[in-house]
Order: sequence, then structure tokens, then C-alpha cells
Amino acid sequence: MCPGQGSQTPGFLSPWLELDGARARLEQFSDAAEVDLVTHGTVSDADTIRDTSVAQPLIVAASILAWEALGGSTAGAGGVAGHSVGEIAALVAAGVLDAENGMRLVGVRGRAMAEAAAQVSTGMSAVVGGDEAEVLAAVGKHGLSPANYNGGGQLVVAGALDALAALAADAPRGARVIPLQVAGAFHTHYMAPAREKLKDAVDSLAGDHNVSDPGITLWTNHDGTILKSGTRALELLVGQVASPVRWDLCMASFAQHGVTGVIELAPAGALTGLAKRALRGVPSVAIKTPDDLDAAASLLQGDAA
Repeated sequence: MCPGQGSQTPGFLSPWLELDGARARLEQFSDAAEVDLVTHGTVSDADTIRDTSVAQPLIVAASILAWEALGGSTAGAGGVAGHSVGEIAALVAAGVLDAENGMRLVGVRGRAMAEAAAQVSTGMSAVVGGDEAEVLAAVGKHGLSPANYNGGGQLVVAGALDALAALAADAPRGARVIPLQVAGAFHTHYMAPAREKLKDAVDSLAGDHNVSDPGITLWTNHDGTILKSGTRALELLVGQVASPVRWDLCMASFAQHGVTGVIELAPAGALTGLAKRALRGVPSVAIKTPDDLDAAASLLQGDAA
């Protein structure tokens, strides 16, 4: 599992740079994404790395570094899925794109979404708990949109800041509304301008014959189904910028397909937390630093319980 925006913290890439070849690899990723990932992943403060144009390449680069350190295509993973921007790391892990093209794509995505977010003052909040039907009714009442169906009793909603404040003041029964530190209403119609720019970048990749079909099982945020076509995966990636993330359906599909363990690539934590609630009894490992790689390798080999 490849995490999405919001999972980054100041200095989180520092331990990864201690691995042989990691600094050079990160410099390659920086060139591709047009973002100084070494600086932002080691010394930049929380406000700086909260910027969408910085956060998204940072997160995808970390996931790819962890994937490669785990062994990449030889690690023995049965499948891969990514949450929101994490889908780009998942496409790299599945062999749809090589790492450098994945980083080019996330650079475009991050800049385009930051520009779209700057046009109107919007934000996102997590709604935790409550009856889903009642929560969705309240969201609609306040003119907001569901953005991430995360499962495990968590829904992320997005829209105008005053509407988010009104929802918090009028929270559905049994629910808590928690503002998120993001700069826009991602996965809603507010991101339509970003979708067009991402489509241009995807079309360029496809035109240069840089797209392959998945080499391992690849789930999509669109509806939790398994994709066989790399071209289709990229089409859905473009549309997903302005439509909800259905991580709940991905986890349901994991269960239906008999997944026996889940590993969250760096910067890990959020998705394993959701999996522990939605996939009870399924072992999980969160790769936060290189120290977690051995536990992840053991789970892949069936040695972890």
C-alpha cells in the first residue's frame, strides 16, 4: 500500500539517505519532479512540506525508495494499491511506469493541484464515526463533497472553508469533524483545472510508449477493482484528481481476494491504521524507516504473524 498526501513529516527522508545509493537515487527523482527532494525531505519545516507541489513528490519518492529497498519486483508482493497520489507510486511498483517517469508525473500533478487550490480558498476535514448515511446527508446539506471514502468509519470531505466550519459546528450524531492540514478541496470539482494538465502529461507519456500493463495485481481507487491495462490505469489516475478516492472499496477487494498481509510503504502509518480496523486479523507492517524493512520482508515470506 502506497500512502497519500498528509503522511509526510519534517525530516522523514533522513534515515533513508543512509542506504547505499539512496542519495543519488533521490537526486535523480528531484531532477525528474523538478523539486529538491533531498532538502525538503531532511531540513524543510512542516509548513514548507505541506505545500502540495512539494508534498506529493516527497511522498511518492519515499514510497519508491522503500519499494526498491524491499526488493522491488523481486520482493514477492502479490499486488499493490495507492491512496490518492500514492497511486503513482503503485503504478511504478506494478511496472506501468518506470520510476523517473512516475516522478515526472507526480511533479506535474503536485504543481497543477497547487495551482488549482490557489484559485479558491477551500479545504478538507475528516469525519470520524457516525452513521454514514447521516454523515453524507449533513455533507450535502452544507454544500460539501465527499473526497475520500477511507473505510474504517472515516470519510474525508472537502469544499469551502466556511462550509467545513459549519459542518464542524453541526456535526452528525456520533461523529467528530477534524480539519486537515491541506491547501485545497482535492478530489472534487475544484480540481478540474489540474485534471486537464495531468491529462496532457499522461498523453505525452503514452505517446512516447512509456506505459506498460501491470506486472502484478493493481487495484484502483476509482472503484476498488483490479486493472489489467496500464493505459486504463493512467486514464483513471487523471479522472481521480477531481473524483472521490474509494479506498474503502480497495480494502473490501483486498479481503475478497484473500490478501493475507499488508505492507504500507514509507511514509507509513495512516493506511495500516485503516487496515487494522477494516481488515481485522490481517497482519500488517508500516515501513516508516529502513529499520522496518526486515519485518516487511518477513511478512512477504510468510514468517510474520
